[in-house]
Amino acid sequence: MDLYAKARTLGVQTEYIDGSGHRRVTTPEALSAILDALPPQTPRRILAEPVVIRSSRIAPSELLETARLPVKWKVIGGAAALAQGEAHDRSISWPPALPDGVHRLQLSDASGASEELPLLVAPEKAFAGDFDRCWVIAVQLYGVRSARNWGIGDFTDLKGLIEFAHHLGADGVGLNPLHVLFDDRPGDCSPYSPNSRLFLNALYIDVEDIPEFKLDTETRATLAQLRTRDLVDYVAVAAVKWRALRSAFAAFKTNPGLGRWHEFETYRRERGTLLSRFACFEVIRHKLSMPWWDWPDEWRQPSETACAKLRRARDTAADVEFVEFVQWTADRQLGACEELAHKLGMRVGLYLDVAVGVQSDGFDAWNEQIAISRQLGVGAPPDPLNTAGQDWGLAGFNAAGLELRGFEPFRQMLAAAMRHAGAVRLDHAFGLKRLYLVPRGFGPANGAYVLMPFEALLAATAQESVAHRCVVIGEDLGTVPEGFREQMNGWGIWSYLVMMFERDDQGAFRNADYYLADALVTFNTHDLSTYAGWRSFSDLKTKRALGIDPGETDEGRWHALGKLDDVLREHGIHSHDFYSVTGFLARTRSRMMAVSMEDLLGLVDQPNIPGTVYEHPNWRRRLPVSIEHLASAIDIDALKRATQQRSRA
Repeated sequence: MDLYAKARTLGVQTEYIDGSGHRRVTTPEALSAILDALPPQTPRRILAEPVVIRSSRIAPSELLETARLPVKWKVIGGAAALAQGEAHDRSISWPPALPDGVHRLQLSDASGASEELPLLVAPEKAFAGDFDRCWVIAVQLYGVRSARNWGIGDFTDLKGLIEFAHHLGADGVGLNPLHVLFDDRPGDCSPYSPNSRLFLNALYIDVEDIPEFKLDTETRATLAQLRTRDLVDYVAVAAVKWRALRSAFAAFKTNPGLGRWHEFETYRRERGTLLSRFACFEVIRHKLSMPWWDWPDEWRQPSETACAKLRRARDTAADVEFVEFVQWTADRQLGACEELAHKLGMRVGLYLDVAVGVQSDGFDAWNEQIAISRQLGVGAPPDPLNTAGQDWGLAGFNAAGLELRGFEPFRQMLAAAMRHAGAVRLDHAFGLKRLYLVPRGFGPANGAYVLMPFEALLAATAQESVAHRCVVIGEDLGTVPEGFREQMNGWGIWSYLVMMFERDDQGAFRNADYYLADALVTFNTHDLSTYAGWRSFSDLKTKRALGIDPGETDEGRWHALGKLDDVLREHGIHSHDFYSVTGFLARTRSRMMAVSMEDLLGLVDQPNIPGTVYEHPNWRRRLPVSIEHLASAIDIDALKRATQQRSRA
């Protein structure tokens, strides 16, 4: 079979139209590398894709032309057969009473062909939220400054932010991803490049909140220096924090107290095999100091036998337990933040972000070697803002592997994010339908779109959303596949509307009535200019100084500023400060609005400039005002007036 024909049978789109309208064809060399990196697949003969049954819509599945009648089928749930039957025409009508969940469907036809694929029974829609309209404050947690933190924002600061947001009438706090990074590479601080999306970043732990911890004089002196810095010194913060966590763990082991030990054991049981594997992975990673694909055979694949041996060994047992202790501590402190928000009556509480991929040498890629392709980087094709295309250096899920694993890795990722959240945002939600993958060693313009089992992933998302009572927002910015938003919204997953981009072909900003109801609305994102930076052209100047094409001229910006004034005046708003823009966004139908702390403080610099790593202090800037003085740094009366239409009474 021709290489391009083979690719198409496996769901690889060998050509695409980029964001500038240019047709691009993947080279044979890059295409071959992409196919080699995907799990081996046998073309299906009976059913084309996983079966999705929505609770109120029992729809038949159409058989492929290659299927030979009759076709026998059986639905297996756990170890039991839930239903079975035989199809004598070219469709299968499913029984109406199958339980919710992910089951296995076994099929065989008259030619002797057989195959097995997932069958998902899902709610009609994702959790819709139990509020009309509300707003949240969006914060980069690492950048929060306080009189007591250790040079980086932590979960005790988050409690303070929740109380502050509650005082303002907000219903929650939105955060950057809290995923665990690499403790031995603290300088690699992007929250969107995680070691794992299943566990938490320990640098957000308030060590002084651990009952067993005692602060010594040496640490106290170091903290005084860290608190004065304008950028998070991740290397220094990590050194002092990990030393303190080790000290707290040693004291816990010596005298844990019955209640504390019981709570620790309960957490370990809850997280089960995943936590045990993660702890073992971290211990082996530190011992071997090499990528997991170069490890000895015993450890190259996850193994319960090898994990059990590591937990018993005298020189590693305590190290495994330490990793679990750290994760328990982080989970306990984040859970306390969720409880506080609930106690205050906040209708969202925590709004958390989920990264689109993981580092290829991290835990998730090791633990899910079938479902995650480490040789393929997730990215985006060339567009007007990034004319060379993007390779984010992250490994993502692949369709064949997810289907083989019954979508369990995807559901685990969602469950981890939703564990303490009232809303989550899926970064680059287009990845649910198709992922732009770049093979290692090739430039980002030479990738290809690979189709994903969109309907099945939406069904799995709805399952977890309803189970956790958590609203799901899909970040749908950029080149939108045809029908994507309609299908996503049809499953109750909200859109992500950024006012900067909500303009017509003449550059006019959309009216308030244009915005969707089931959506989160915001002026900008962490990857875009702050409002003050946008008005002052600072973002354009900064990008040009870095040698980056900003994708906009000064004349274009002046035009945009004029168009902003126009839309505000049309809505009876005769000023253009940030509170005026917030007042406009508050009038939209969109049920959730996010207001960034950087904009409330009038900051010029944005948290992250895409396309830079070391050229700009991405993910390092600390707020210039401590949490204790936020109330005097923000015009609270103006903010309350702007958000009055969607604030709690």
